[in-house]
Amino acid sequence: MRIGIFGGDAASGGDLDVVVDSARTAAEQGFAGYWMPQIFGFDAITALSVVGREVDGIELGTAVVPTYPRHPMMLAAQSLTASAATGGRFTLGIGLSHQIVIEGMFGFSFEKPARHMREYLAILMPLLHEGSVNVAGDTLTYRGPVQVPGAAPPPVVIAALAPRMLALAGEVADGTITWMTGPATIGDHIAPSITKSAEGAGRPAPRVIGALPVMVTDEPDAARARASEVFSVYNDLPSYRAMLDREGAAGPADVAVVGDEGTVRAGVTAMADAGCTDFLAVEFAASEEERTRTRDLLRALL
Repeated sequence: MRIGIFGGDAASGGDLDVVVDSARTAAEQGFAGYWMPQIFGFDAITALSVVGREVDGIELGTAVVPTYPRHPMMLAAQSLTASAATGGRFTLGIGLSHQIVIEGMFGFSFEKPARHMREYLAILMPLLHEGSVNVAGDTLTYRGPVQVPGAAPPPVVIAALAPRMLALAGEVADGTITWMTGPATIGDHIAPSITKSAEGAGRPAPRVIGALPVMVTDEPDAARARASEVFSVYNDLPSYRAMLDREGAAGPADVAVVGDEGTVRAGVTAMADAGCTDFLAVEFAASEEERTRTRDLLRALL
């Protein structure tokens, strides 16, 4: 199982130089990937394009870009540009986001999100791989080309958790990227569902990227209390709440991988055993000692 670093802290707590330095450290330490969110700060694709010009030897991915605010033709052009800028090391992670964001903040309709994603991919994937498309859907249309010289088609992974989205990800895309989804749910729901869909479509085995909060500490109760506070919003977002319920978790604290080195090692290993091809570490240590111990343990697992 490949292990990557989620650069959310660097993206939210510093300027672009901090992001570049964070990614450079992850690359020098041997991590397989460095991933950035698209929330309310840096444009993740642009930032990773800059990182890719400065830092060699590491995959750079978005986790994840919401689809609704960007027409698929524009996202195809951005993604191909990022692929060219990074020498083919860019991976595009996309997702629906959430109704409270798409309707409440952007003012877009969140009706039939699975239909939206299917139409989105019907435009995006041919543009990435073939350079042109002619699609007129119920909600999305594009007739025309996208041409970015020197760009390889980037892999596309979808934040897919529900059965219909997992089926679509396996059928059309290159994998899924999950969050707040523990090993039991990966093993009995996520991995078998997307793999079955990919096999049925004659596609290669999909990537299953599992992201969870991680902290090496001698005070696991305090770490879980911190996880409950830092990640409290995910209690109330329906897609993540459904995965927590399926896992039998009361909240984010119950899926966070926290404890001493042996406990965290076992927690990360459990994700591999469940079927994850990649583990994305979301470090949330409260002290410098915990940050160092967490990173050292993750490096030992490479």
